[in-house]
Amino acid sequence: MVMKIKNLLPLVALSVCALSSTATAANWSNTALHINNGNHKNPFTEQKSNTTVYSIEHASGHDYGDNFFFIDYSTDSNDDGFQDQDFYFEGYSTLSLSAVMDEKVASGALVDVGLTMGINAAGDAKVVKYLPGVKLSWDVPGFNFFSTLISAYIDDSEGVAKGGAPIETNSWMFDVAFDYPFMIGSQKFNVKGHAEYIAERKDEFGNDVRAWFLAQPIIVWDMGHALEMKENTLLLGMEWQYWHNKFGTDVSESVPQVHLEWTF
Repeated sequence: MVMKIKNLLPLVALSVCALSSTATAANWSNTALHINNGNHKNPFTEQKSNTTVYSIEHASGHDYGDNFFFIDYSTDSNDDGFQDQDFYFEGYSTLSLSAVMDEKVASGALVDVGLTMGINAAGDAKVVKYLPGVKLSWDVPGFNFFSTLISAYIDDSEGVAKGGAPIETNSWMFDVAFDYPFMIGSQKFNVKGHAEYIAERKDEFGNDVRAWFLAQPIIVWDMGHALEMKENTLLLGMEWQYWHNKFGTDVSESVPQVHLEWTF
């Protein structure tokens, strides 16, 4: 466990620095704690476990773009009584071309074009991926936001020789992120989340790593609003995770998860 924490300490430090710096320079910011619980399958052993994921998620915008990152801490327990913990990190920083050039570079439903740099890192697997790409922000009626990202998927992992997952050849990713608010009577709800496609690649032993599709839509009820608290502070709902070819295997899963969200 100590080794896992040490593996991600530089990333955690980077995240904290980004959070503290954007807190003063940001035009807007949002930081929340997410808790998800559901029964997940290990695609390599096909053993199921009850998994709880605690996530710190941060998003902020400044004069020249926006930042987004989250840190997951997951705990697994299976029928044999075995328990495991791990960390996972994703971070993305986007530079708005409209802001940098001081003129609108998009038209119609396309609101803006941004240059994005992303990083994904997994503690136990010692995986690091870099994702430079282009983000398109869209004006879709009714949505708080709707964006698409196409990026490279560049591997910089440590590999099997250093106790991690196999190194993979480089690939590419397409991602859609969205947030749609709606009301039923006096109650407020949101459907939000993302869906990604990562193209096939090979591992360091020449084995095929299948292309995967991962969708994580969430429907939440604004419980804080219902309890006459501040809106969008305490949310309760369900996240559905559908993962076709999970981690590049031929195993797919569909998992409903209880979702609790508290915005600081």
